[in-house]
Amino acid sequence: MKSNSNWIDRSLQHVWHPCTQMQHHETMPLVPISHGRGAWLFDADGNRYLDGISSWWVNLFGHANPRINAALKDQLDKLEHVMLAGFTHEPVIRLSEQLSEKTGHALGHCFFASDGASAVEIALKMSFHSWSNLGLGDKREFVCLKGSYHGETIGALAVTDVALFRDAYGPLIGSAHVVMSPDARQAIDGETAQDVARRAIAEVEKLFEQRSTKIAAMIVEPLVQCATGFAMHDPLYLQLLRALCDKYQVHLIADEIAVGCGRTGTFFACEQAAIWPDFMCLSKGISGGYLPLSLVMTTDKVYQAFYHQDVKRGFLHSHSYTGNPLACRAALATLEIFEQDNVLENNVERAAKITAALAPLALHAKVKNFRQRGMIWAFDAVDVSAGFSSRFFKAALTQELLLRPIGNTVYLMPPYILNDEECALLGQRTLSVFEQVAAA
Repeated sequence: MKSNSNWIDRSLQHVWHPCTQMQHHETMPLVPISHGRGAWLFDADGNRYLDGISSWWVNLFGHANPRINAALKDQLDKLEHVMLAGFTHEPVIRLSEQLSEKTGHALGHCFFASDGASAVEIALKMSFHSWSNLGLGDKREFVCLKGSYHGETIGALAVTDVALFRDAYGPLIGSAHVVMSPDARQAIDGETAQDVARRAIAEVEKLFEQRSTKIAAMIVEPLVQCATGFAMHDPLYLQLLRALCDKYQVHLIADEIAVGCGRTGTFFACEQAAIWPDFMCLSKGISGGYLPLSLVMTTDKVYQAFYHQDVKRGFLHSHSYTGNPLACRAALATLEIFEQDNVLENNVERAAKITAALAPLALHAKVKNFRQRGMIWAFDAVDVSAGFSSRFFKAALTQELLLRPIGNTVYLMPPYILNDEECALLGQRTLSVFEQVAAA
């Protein structure tokens, strides 16, 4: 059996890891995972780690889930892949139907891709192209929130307001209008989260008044801006934004890549505002964390803007693995678990237990803005020394936890299967790690 050190050496020789300064691995060793079971990952030396962030927010029902495994094994004997241009197949049809039904058929058309950034690219292109097909080709500008993150491909970077990601590739990417985030942490002088939402929406309306004839769409992560430090906002913001987009003829793109599939407490985050966007991007949890899959859901109005004899009016976007049957079958198994196990209802009880386990952190002298939405928790460390994030990550591993803070923001996004013992362990050990690192 190979040891951790063997796999680490071989990986560093040949694997270029994502979003990583590889030189840092001279002092921060890789963790070579050999297998996973439930909420736990195991390395080559037999150490275990509770996956408190669902492996970059993708895993919903645990590693090596027997029901998703069985569905994939069945699909392997039927069809592994066929191109979706000129062909179709049962898994992609059934998945599209079921997702459409979850929106009450408000979003009745699904366009498939692979990863989240690709879905954002599709939504941006689809918005611009649909306006162009309707004779409104001047509508080619986009709007995003301050601190927003929507992916690292060229188009997605254009609507990402995180300097670390944008600056290196600035000459290659387009610009977007950046407006105030409705982040509730910005409340001043006794403001509520709804007051912050109204203040932020006023800035959007001012921009729309000036530029709506040029603006194609505005993109938001509903309820939680994840990569910017888990900024949470009131659903009122989405309601007011939907009304403004309707008034000024601007598309609304909901990036539910991280916050969809039950993360915020409802299957779609937009449900909590009782609105539907013009485009909804899904990825990460949609396949249960098994296979790369993303998609954009949109309205019949947008679909009809492309429906024409002229090929140039069609939506000109594709990739070889669009609608892959294995990925779609994993997604169907994931949706089946949601229905059969009453996941959303059970998560309410599970979330309450995790919140209770984290209660000492909410009151900690070095913690600000403890917050929770559905199965997402976050808090901000204050008065801590430099390097907090990396020190916390390394200390958490020694406590059998996989947690990776973003800057000084610690967040938890565990899979939806934790039992009572695991909920308690997650809370107690997160507190232990925080106290150790905050004191350093």
